Amino acid sequence: MDVKKSSLLIPIVGVAALASCSGKAQQVTKPLNIVYIMTDDHTRQMMSCYDDRHISTPNLDRIANNGVRFTNAYVANSISAPSRACLLTGKHSHKNGKIDNIASFDGTQQTVQQLLREAGYQTAMVGKWHLDSEPTNFDHWIILPGQGHYYQPDFITSEGRKKFKGYATNLITDFGLDWLENGRDKDKPFCLFLHHKAAHRNWMADTTHLKDYEDKIFELPPNFYDNYFGRQAASIQEMSIASDHDMDVVSDLKMLRPGVQTRLSNSYINGEYARLDSAQKTAWDAHYQPIIDEFYSSNLQGRELAEWKYQRYMRDYAKTIKSLDENVGRVLDYLEKNGMMENTIIIYTSDQGFYMGEHGWFDKRFMYEESFSTPLVMWLPKQFKKRGDITQLVQNIDFAPTMLEIAGAKIPSDMQGVSLLPLLKTEKAPANWRKSLYYHYYEYPGEHAVRRHYGVKTERYKLIHFYDDIDEWELFDLQTDPMEMNNMYGETGYEKITNELRAELKRLQEQYDDLIREKFPL
Repeated sequence: MDVKKSSLLIPIVGVAALASCSGKAQQVTKPLNIVYIMTDDHTRQMMSCYDDRHISTPNLDRIANNGVRFTNAYVANSISAPSRACLLTGKHSHKNGKIDNIASFDGTQQTVQQLLREAGYQTAMVGKWHLDSEPTNFDHWIILPGQGHYYQPDFITSEGRKKFKGYATNLITDFGLDWLENGRDKDKPFCLFLHHKAAHRNWMADTTHLKDYEDKIFELPPNFYDNYFGRQAASIQEMSIASDHDMDVVSDLKMLRPGVQTRLSNSYINGEYARLDSAQKTAWDAHYQPIIDEFYSSNLQGRELAEWKYQRYMRDYAKTIKSLDENVGRVLDYLEKNGMMENTIIIYTSDQGFYMGEHGWFDKRFMYEESFSTPLVMWLPKQFKKRGDITQLVQNIDFAPTMLEIAGAKIPSDMQGVSLLPLLKTEKAPANWRKSLYYHYYEYPGEHAVRRHYGVKTERYKLIHFYDDIDEWELFDLQTDPMEMNNMYGETGYEKITNELRAELKRLQEQYDDLIREKFPL
């Protein structure tokens, strides 16, 4: 295997120290453990260390406050399964083969857990896998089938499938902590992948949190009523909160009523709602029935209906994050109680960002900031000098090489990401750090009708090409237009930056060997 050698192996893993003046060698430093926590569709707007307008996430903030917060972390393909494949392989979607949510992931290919095991690490995958294949090269795994369920979820193991009583976020944490306590060899380093279902659609809260946020009036985004002028692809998506077709009042907002049929009502009645046990259903109905009665009696229309849906969406989403934050706290408390914090690096992120009403939307997929970006915070042991914000451009293809360098393992030369450890070791970032990011989204035709597109982002600018059934370009100056409302492509005065970005886009497509460049040469 052609590999590139870790340049930070000695400070992180440790070697037999030089003999002291007395001639005695110091004890070898233990390898660092890795806890990688990834959620689904959690966005920076709903994490208080990034944005405190909406909710408080004290336990997630604990991670950032004891380490670093990345302010420019992004994904390579803003959709669940491809994002997970990018994590495991350190490669863009076109290289790992998982370009959308449809195709199965080829688990025989080189993955980070395989390389960690070869380096002597124990590996465990707990929670949402969502790769339409069986996990490979893990010492232990217990996963949700597909998207999984919030209540009484099924889990799959190598020994078969079983339904568990309880709420998914709690159960996933239970299983992860049980493996830490009882399932691993405590004399060996480990990497635990703890992957949550939350906060995926349809945002079903734990019954213990049903009343939370009910008095909260969430701030309406300034571009909630975006008219998509000059942005054709944005105008023909199907992820509008206002649309009854896109955001379903029964399935998404729980406004279940006899005789009311919507596009997704049967999937809710026979799916998530049917999984509630008798006590949960009693609590659920007691909470939602007054809201249901008021909703149908009010007969809201137009903007009043759109803004009512927005408030309900925000409240339900916020409740799932509250459970998530509490369970992250359980993990932190366990590690602290067992004296593991100074030998463990904790990484928290999501598979991508999400729209919380920006542009009038929910969901993800577009290369616009809200879904292209992702939260990324890390708890760092004391030997790492960096604290506070890291502003450099990073991407989820960087996670695998980062884990490998933490483990002291060699990073394969065919991994397209780069290790983030140089950003963690010193206050001064490397002078040769990347200045741009590449993105490519493929799933069209598909749910939400977001057209295929690829693009390049620099610190200030973003250039996007929507292709296939349309041929549209968009250019944004993120300094003057952070909400990406004004497409400057083709406008007078932007010729130079357009040409520079097209050249950079071509360079990235060549660097990452994306053959789309042959069909749409730049």
